[in-house]
Amino acid sequence: MPEPISSSSSSVSTMEEKPWRFSDKTMEVAAARSIYLKIFMGGAFMTILTIFAVFSIFWGSLWKIPAHNLHGWVVDFDEGTIGQGVAQALASQPAGSRITWTVVPASQFLNGPSEVGRDVLEEHTWVAVTINPGTTARLTASISSPNSSYDGTEAITIYATEARNENAFRSLIRPSVQATLEAISRAIAIQTAERVATAQNLGQLLTTSPQTVTAPVGYRIQNMAPFDQPVASAVTFVGLLYQLILSFFIVMIGLSAREVSGLEKSLSTWSLIKLRLVSSFAAYFIMALFYSLLSLAFQLNVSRKFGHSGFLIFWMLNYAGMLAVGLALESLSTLLTTRGIPFFMLTWIITNVSVCVFPIEVMPNIFRYGHAAPFYNVSRAMRTIIFSTKNVVGQTFGILAVWIVISCITLPLIQIVVRRRQAKTAAKPEASAQDIAQPNNEKNPA
Repeated sequence: MPEPISSSSSSVSTMEEKPWRFSDKTMEVAAARSIYLKIFMGGAFMTILTIFAVFSIFWGSLWKIPAHNLHGWVVDFDEGTIGQGVAQALASQPAGSRITWTVVPASQFLNGPSEVGRDVLEEHTWVAVTINPGTTARLTASISSPNSSYDGTEAITIYATEARNENAFRSLIRPSVQATLEAISRAIAIQTAERVATAQNLGQLLTTSPQTVTAPVGYRIQNMAPFDQPVASAVTFVGLLYQLILSFFIVMIGLSAREVSGLEKSLSTWSLIKLRLVSSFAAYFIMALFYSLLSLAFQLNVSRKFGHSGFLIFWMLNYAGMLAVGLALESLSTLLTTRGIPFFMLTWIITNVSVCVFPIEVMPNIFRYGHAAPFYNVSRAMRTIIFSTKNVVGQTFGILAVWIVISCITLPLIQIVVRRRQAKTAAKPEASAQDIAQPNNEKNPA
């Protein structure tokens, strides 16, 4: 009769099994930990690499400002002693000047200084200094016959457009021109004081018109398009970042919706391409409308240049801008997947933002790519609509259209390539399974 299995032998076998189970679980955890660390550390390394490779673009755009001088005009309408002296002083490129001055003949402007102002508004130059007609004659007359209403600031006019680039106007153009002209004014004041020191009517001159001696020549700044709507910063710079982020949301929402619904795998390649394009165009159309209405709610005036049509153009510009940056993300999201697309989005943001802070003309030459960047062109067109600067709306829509067309071409191509790659990957396990099953069938024929 067989002996019954004792409880002690049962417990021993159980104890023998438990270490094996624990060991298997430990190995699984160790493997999972290894995978986690590889992904996490690899991602952290890529992030550090991004800091130096991508963030350096933005830091570099602000590192040497100005790397190049802006261009300015000097126009002598006076053609007298003062006019010639001021023009010569500016053209000699004073030390520390951030503007390269070119003397332009007054004969090119048949309508006088006002025509120079219009040319500045139309972006033929960044700044212009005019020595106004009769400046020398007025000063001479005021010295000979003291004039209590004499105003030296009528001598020189500075024409500039703040809304073209408020940072350039406030930190480059205005400080540089003011410092130069104040030095010139002081020099002219000293010359005038020496001139009238021995004049017989000096007492009467100092009593009736002291400004003729102390401030014989001054200047006025004619801002052709003031940046007088602070809320406009939301759509000319910061808001462009929000547009791209909103576009990224739409890309990720669409990707999640396709995966959860199963359409990502169940649709044919061309049906999936059509779905992605139609969804993007429709979503950005609505998003751009509400984004534009938000600006309108905060009383942004978009009717200065195009009247009542301004809002429609403003809306369509936001729509085209979202399509230009969003479709690029939509196109590359298939290739880069959810792990790689954030790195591209960060690069996309930095390369666009870097050329919007200061004029491209004062940046290192490498930033000339900005002339084709979506953000730069949208910002310029926004300024046209809001501040009535030079009309570049048509040019901007053309550049954005090129970006949209490029994405509409690359999206199908990338989708086709990825689908074929997925099909080949799926076919390999089936072929391997058939290869394994074939020898078994030969050994055990039915």
